[in-house]
Amino acid sequence: MTSGSYPMPEVSASQGTRLDAKRDALTGILTDIGRVVVAYSGGVDSSFLAAAAYETLGDRSLAVTAVSPSLARKELDQAVALAAGRAWKHKVVGTHEVGREAYARNEPDRCYWCKTELFEVLEPLASARRATIVVGTNADDLGDYRPGLKAAAEHGARAPLAEARLTKDDVRALSAELGLPTADKPASPCLASRFAYGVRVTPEGLRRIERAEDYLRDLGFGVLRVRDHGDMARIEVPARDLSRLAELHEAVAAELLALGWRYVTMDLGGFKSGSMNAVLATPTFGVPRP
Repeated sequence: MTSGSYPMPEVSASQGTRLDAKRDALTGILTDIGRVVVAYSGGVDSSFLAAAAYETLGDRSLAVTAVSPSLARKELDQAVALAAGRAWKHKVVGTHEVGREAYARNEPDRCYWCKTELFEVLEPLASARRATIVVGTNADDLGDYRPGLKAAAEHGARAPLAEARLTKDDVRALSAELGLPTADKPASPCLASRFAYGVRVTPEGLRRIERAEDYLRDLGFGVLRVRDHGDMARIEVPARDLSRLAELHEAVAAELLALGWRYVTMDLGGFKSGSMNAVLATPTFGVPRP
């Protein structure tokens, strides 16, 4: 495991048998679909799905990476490098979700509008290949607040990992078996997920978050979020890293203040994926329950 990476789960013999069954189920699902366009961001789930699709379908699989200000440049570079290194058929396309008012105003359904834009861009590619759009949603995602799932259903996209009941830990374990560098990669949702609901998403704001997080990564923090609350930046790192962040507070505060925030805070609760959703009383929009 590299510094700042996700701790890999241990796999027992019984778990290995279960994983084999789920892998076989995934292979069967992809075989039945026949031709796919993989929504490939370079994250843990979409990278594994792209690898499994290529292994199963070969050139009948096309991985497509959508580029917009909400995708960090380093994430794009890593996605392109992985696809090239694995000889996947890969295409980079532009999306313009930031130009959609329903997305930019950043209400709790923002992800729905983001995925709507994505699928509208992917549909002509899929149609030309007589293929089905597939996404990297895993079984764990089905119990979380994921408005994008509604958009996927509306556009006929499939989620083979979830259909095969593969959890996040399953995906990481199988990714390690395939030698994918994303096996222990920290979760990397889009930069727009850093904005508190109601804080407008702008290209400038996205770049500010990207610069702030790049700065902290250069300091050695591998798992982190810089949350944008308008005038305030709230930094999340794992609890084990809080003392080190505190030691660097003067330099970190100076850097983030220079980027335009008026206040810089450290979240004493530590890193928590999806922490912005804590303000939602009933997170059920568009989420199919397992």
